[in-house]
Amino acid sequence: MAKIKYTKQELRNQQIHLEQLERYLPTLQLRKNLLQSETIRAQNQLKNLRDDTHAAYDLLAQSAPLLDQFPNAENAIQIGELVQSHENIAGVTLPVFESVAFEPYEYDLYDTPPWLDALVSELRAFKSLESQVITAERRIEILERELRDVFIKVNLFEKVLIPQCIKNIRSIKIFLGDLDLAAVAQAKKAKDKILKRKVEVA
Repeated sequence: MAKIKYTKQELRNQQIHLEQLERYLPTLQLRKNLLQSETIRAQNQLKNLRDDTHAAYDLLAQSAPLLDQFPNAENAIQIGELVQSHENIAGVTLPVFESVAFEPYEYDLYDTPPWLDALVSELRAFKSLESQVITAERRIEILERELRDVFIKVNLFEKVLIPQCIKNIRSIKIFLGDLDLAAVAQAKKAKDKILKRKVEVA
């Protein structure tokens, strides 16, 4: 912390600085609250997505015997493009899952069993849910990092910067008050000396 000067200008500087800190703190607190709310919402969304993913996995597990007859299943779920948009919440840019586009998968309709379409559909639904989970996890990661930074700033303002500024202002006021008292006492002493000399001359 820089050493303060015990002057009227420094007092004014400290008062201006305190006003700025106190004006900016509510904005930081509001941002912290928004990020906390969004983090909780995102965590709930992720939990729901994970539940859906587990349910989709259980459904696929029932089709395990069919998967054995479909050795190139991974070819049907090759993601060609993950489509995401972005939104801004409390000054933070967050990814939003939109959709996944799968690579074309062609097969001979006459040479494949009738259940293949349904199985490919289930596999792609599961893969889509996995992509949504990854996006949701990334969203939470960004939110938690930003929230941590804002918490640090709010604590810095509330516990360090504002109290230090108030302490500096009080110290400068006391120092300047003592100077004023000393100046008054000195002026009174000088006045008494002048009066005493006048009396002696008379």
